[in-house]
Amino acid sequence: MLRFTRHYVSTVGHKEFRLLPDFQLKCGLEIHTQLNTRNKLFSRSTNDPFDSYNAPNYHTSFFDVALPGTLPKLNYEAILYATRLAVALNSEVSSCSQFDRKHYFYGDQPLGYQITQHYNPFSKGGFIELTKALDGIHQERLHIDILQLQIEQDTGKSIYKETDQTSLIDLNRSNVPLIEMVTLPNFSDLKQIHSFIKKYQNLVRHLGISTGDLETGAMRVDVNMSVNDFCRVELKNLPNTSSIMRAVEFEYKRQVDIIRSGDAAKLLKYSETRGWNGSQTVKLRSKETTIDYRYMPDPELPCITLSAEAVKGVKESLPILPDKILHRLMASPYDLSLKDAKILAINANGHDQQYNQGELLNFYIETFAQYTALVGSSFNAKLPTNWIIHELLGNLNKLEFPLSSALIALPPSNFAELLNLIHAKKISSASAKLLLFHILEAAKRSDVVEPVNLQELIANFELDAIQEVDPEELRNICLQIISEVNSPKLLEGIASGKKKGPLKYLVGQGMRLSQGRIKPQLFEDTFKQLLGVEW
Repeated sequence: MLRFTRHYVSTVGHKEFRLLPDFQLKCGLEIHTQLNTRNKLFSRSTNDPFDSYNAPNYHTSFFDVALPGTLPKLNYEAILYATRLAVALNSEVSSCSQFDRKHYFYGDQPLGYQITQHYNPFSKGGFIELTKALDGIHQERLHIDILQLQIEQDTGKSIYKETDQTSLIDLNRSNVPLIEMVTLPNFSDLKQIHSFIKKYQNLVRHLGISTGDLETGAMRVDVNMSVNDFCRVELKNLPNTSSIMRAVEFEYKRQVDIIRSGDAAKLLKYSETRGWNGSQTVKLRSKETTIDYRYMPDPELPCITLSAEAVKGVKESLPILPDKILHRLMASPYDLSLKDAKILAINANGHDQQYNQGELLNFYIETFAQYTALVGSSFNAKLPTNWIIHELLGNLNKLEFPLSSALIALPPSNFAELLNLIHAKKISSASAKLLLFHILEAAKRSDVVEPVNLQELIANFELDAIQEVDPEELRNICLQIISEVNSPKLLEGIASGKKKGPLKYLVGQGMRLSQGRIKPQLFEDTFKQLLGVEW
């Protein structure tokens, strides 16, 4: 009888999922990534984003649809992108890689074969490091080893119509350049898988080689997994991260149940390829039905030869990688939390339609530098963080206004000036929020966006903080607010010290009447004096 004294509870997938210590999970991943080159891999057809397709079979050329007599012509931009990824992954680029034909016939592959790399892939080796500090895995550090990267062409898309039992073929996706990245089976729990996919997705976006979107098929993940080293099962047709996690959970439980039942011979007999239908894994084919792809070198494409100098040049041109950016932002002088640092590092990759590559990160760093230059050693590191990550981005999302346009009105020098005014208490936070929203809203309405004059706007709207307040005038404002309170019990609660919340309400009313120009502490002190509050 098996006894389970320890277990691992997944925090990624279903809340009740448990990995049992007597049943070891072993996983490897195969990730296909569409490259966002200008043209397709072996033709001059435009490689347009998924959501810009005008009609089925619109973005195609003679070669994409396999017109007899057409020849492939390699797109060297795809080689550049593959080199960028290989170098970033510490993978050794082959001095001479070649293309091969993988033969099979299907409606969405009209050539009768796929051009891929089987015998001599583009690069071998490499790794991605996951850490507890940055990626939230349970181990302090974990190296996920990469077997190889290979370049290949994507297939078309089959669209099944159950109503009339027909299959439609759309070849817009045919011949789009792909990189297939294969890992070794280094994964032993779901958190590692989830963190790796997110990290790889962020990396390809950061390098500017792919959108990395699972939902549109720009990135597709297959999982190879086994339990207790029985035969490998491949999981395919996993449309998003949630489906990947749920499919692995289900398959793990299914294999554990088979082993527990004493029928483990089923897992030893043959490996399977299984799909995911949204609720369970289903058998697609077994080893007995594996297709013989009859690989052969493609006679129409020469080997890809790269010199060490070319690879070195690509390496030197790479941007700072995300992990280094995170460590930099979490250290002095920025001292960001991991959450805020990830907002800057992830948006630095240009995935969000509101931002261009590196735009937000560069804006933050430049604004921070100019703000600290204005303020000196007394700077508050949280001020740029709160106003850029929370206030600025919050307003941009609310207004649906791109950062690139907003930064014309508020370049780093202007934003640093705004932060300096807040820091020096020459303008209240409430007034600064109103001013920021007004600037962005006006920029969105304007046909021509120009840098704003902050001092002129502050003067026009009379937003500058009042440095000296007439005590009698302040007292009259507070008395007016107290007289408009309809609840004597509320005032009694403040006076007795039992209720502190209502006092903040009164202060808020004072800030509203003064349009944020009078310091809240002055209102609080006056209210306490009038109500006889001693706490």
